[in-house]
Amino acid sequence: MKKLILLLSITIFLTGCTIVRIDTSNIDNILSVVLSKDNNLYNQVGKGYKYYIPRAVSYVDTNGLNEKLYSSGNYYYLYIDALNYYYQKEVVYTAKDDVYYSKAIDNNDKQGYLEITKQDDLYFIEFMYNYAKIETLVKKSDINTTVLNASYILSTVKFNNSVIELMFNDDYFTGREKQYDIFSTNNKNTTLSKKWLEVYEEDSGN
Repeated sequence: MKKLILLLSITIFLTGCTIVRIDTSNIDNILSVVLSKDNNLYNQVGKGYKYYIPRAVSYVDTNGLNEKLYSSGNYYYLYIDALNYYYQKEVVYTAKDDVYYSKAIDNNDKQGYLEITKQDDLYFIEFMYNYAKIETLVKKSDINTTVLNASYILSTVKFNNSVIELMFNDDYFTGREKQYDIFSTNNKNTTLSKKWLEVYEEDSGN
C-alpha cells in the first residue's frame, strides 16, 4: 500500500471543506493547481496583512514585515513586500537556463517568479508571488513539498489597504527602502550563497 501511494505521488490537502488532490511530482503542476485557486483562508495576521499557513508548517517568529516559519526540518523566511504593493510595482523577471528551476509567474493579475539554485549539496528556493517572498535552503528531496507549502502561503497573502496607507502616513517605511532590495531579481552572488549556508547551519544546529 505504501509503495502504491508513493507511485501515485498524490498529496491530499484539507483546506476548509475542500479536498484538493495535487500531483506533487511536478513543480509546474503544483504552481498551476495551487496558484489558480481563489483561496480566502487565513490563520496568521500581521501588521497590514494576513495569510494562511498549511498544517505542515509552523509559525516561529516575526520581525517587522518578516516572518520565520518551520516545516519538517526546514526554516522558511517570509518577506511581505508592502512597499511595492502600495505602489503596485510590476515584477520583471526573465527565466534562466543555467539554474535547477526558473519560471516567471503571471496569474490572475498576480505576478512573481520561482527560482531554484543549487548551492553545494542544498537548493536555494526563492519564490516571489503576490507581493510576498519566501526564501529557504533545502535538500533536493524537500524541494517539491517546500514549493507546495510556499504556494499555499504566498497565494493567500491579503493586504489591508487602510492599515498599509496608515503605515505610510506614519512614515513607517522611512529609511526602510534598502530593506526591500531583497525583491530585486538580480541579487544573486556568492555572498548570498554563503549567507544562506550560514543560516541553514545555524538553524539546523550544525
